[in-house]
Amino acid sequence: MAELDRRQLLSGAAALTLTPLAAAGAAPALAQHQPDYRLSIGVVDLELAPGNVVRTIGYNGSVPGPPIRVREGQRVTIEVVNELCGAGDIVHWHGLMVPSNVDGAMEEGTPMVMAPGTHPFSFVAQPAGTRWYHSHAIAKTDLTRSLYSGQFGFFIIDPKDDPGRYDREEFIALHHWQPSWVILQDLHKGPPADNGLEVLYASAAVNGHALGSGPPIAVREGERVLFRILNASATMDTSLALPGHRFTVLALDGNPVPVPQTVDVLYIAPGERIDAVVEMKQPGVWVFGSTNDAMRAMGMGVVVAYAGATGEPTWQKPPAATWDYTAFGKPGGTRAPDGTFTLNFDKIPGGRGGYNRWTINGKSWPETDSLRVARGKRYRMVLNNPTGDMHTIHLHRHRFEITNWLGTPTSGVLKDVVALPGRKSGEIEFVADNPGPSLFHCHMQDHQDFGFMALLEYVL
Repeated sequence: MAELDRRQLLSGAAALTLTPLAAAGAAPALAQHQPDYRLSIGVVDLELAPGNVVRTIGYNGSVPGPPIRVREGQRVTIEVVNELCGAGDIVHWHGLMVPSNVDGAMEEGTPMVMAPGTHPFSFVAQPAGTRWYHSHAIAKTDLTRSLYSGQFGFFIIDPKDDPGRYDREEFIALHHWQPSWVILQDLHKGPPADNGLEVLYASAAVNGHALGSGPPIAVREGERVLFRILNASATMDTSLALPGHRFTVLALDGNPVPVPQTVDVLYIAPGERIDAVVEMKQPGVWVFGSTNDAMRAMGMGVVVAYAGATGEPTWQKPPAATWDYTAFGKPGGTRAPDGTFTLNFDKIPGGRGGYNRWTINGKSWPETDSLRVARGKRYRMVLNNPTGDMHTIHLHRHRFEITNWLGTPTSGVLKDVVALPGRKSGEIEFVADNPGPSLFHCHMQDHQDFGFMALLEYVL
C-alpha cells in the first residue's frame, strides 16, 4: 500500500463523510442520502509477484480493499454492490458495535447481498480504533471464497480526541494465498490418526504483494511510524520482526493497552490487529517480515527503505521472544461475574480424505447451545482447548477483557479476538451491552465452517 500521511488521511476522510446527513446519531433516509463509501464485490487478478497472478475476489478491484476512515460517533452509510455471477456474499464490520441486522453475519439476521444486487448498510461508527471489514460467507470446501479470497480491508475509526503520538502511519495487511487441502504427513508414521484435511498455502503477501515485489515502505531517520497491522489470513498465524528496530505496542485489536510494551517480535493470529510505533533510528534497507524463513520465502514481508539508503534488503534473525497478552495488562483479576459459561472446544477428526469437525461442549453448529445473557450483566467465558490446534476466539458486536490467560490472572486488556493455544485454557469477560443476537466463533475459516460457532442471545 502506498505511503499514507496521517494528516492527509484525516482530512480526506472528513471530506468524504462529513455531510449534514452523516452527522453523528442521525438516522438518514437511505433513499435521500448518497453513500459515504461504496464497496463493489468482484473478480480481481492480483499479481503477487512477476509471473505469479492469482484470480480472486476483492473489493473495488483491489486487494486489500479501500480503507474506510471515519470519526468516532459519526453515522456512515456504505453501499455494498455484489457483481459476482449468482453468488451471494456478506460483509462483516469486524470490531464495531453495531446492530445485529447490519453486523454482517447471516446467523444474526443480516441479509446476504445477492448477485447482481446492492444493499446499503448504515450505522454509527464506534468504538474508536483499528477495525476492519471482510467477507463472512461460509466457504466450507471452496478455497476461493470468504477469507481465502481478497475480501478484506481496514476500517479506521479515529477517536474524538486523538493524542497523535506518532508522525505518520502505515497499513500492513497480511494474507496467505493459493490454498489447498492436504493431509499432513509424519515422515516416519504417515498421516496422524487424530487429524483430517488441513489448509496449506503456496504463497503469502503483505498488502497484496510478495516480499520484494511491491513498493517499499519509505521512511526517514527520526520518524515515529505507527504500523497498523492486520492478519487477514484465513487460517495462519504469523510472527513479525523488523531487524534493528523495536515495536512499542499501543493497542491490540484497536483497543489501547493499559501497559504499552516495547518488544522485538510481534505475534498476530487470524483476525487480530496490532498498533505499534517504531522509531526509525537505523538507516538502511531492511526486510520487515515473518520470523519464519519458509514463510518469508513464500512472500510474507515488505521492504522498509530509509531515504538515501541503497543496497539489498537486510534480514537478521531477531532475539528469542515470547508473546504474552498479560504483559500488556495490569496484575490481578476482576470481580466475580454475574454468570459464567464453561466452553470446551473439541475436534472430531475427519481422517484420510475427510474434513475435521469442531464442537463446543460436544455440539457442532447449528446444534450448539445458545449463550443466554441479560442486558447489563457481566459474564465470564472459561475457554478450554484440549486439542492440539490453536483457536482464534471471536465475539461479534462486543469487546471482552482478558482476565486469566494460561493460568495468569490479569486485567485491562480489551480485545475482540484472542488466540488460544492448543491444550491450554483462558478466561475472558464481557458486559452484555449490545442487545441482539451475536455470533461467537473461531476465526480460523475451516474451524468456523465446520462447526465452531454458537450464538449469544439476550433474554432480558
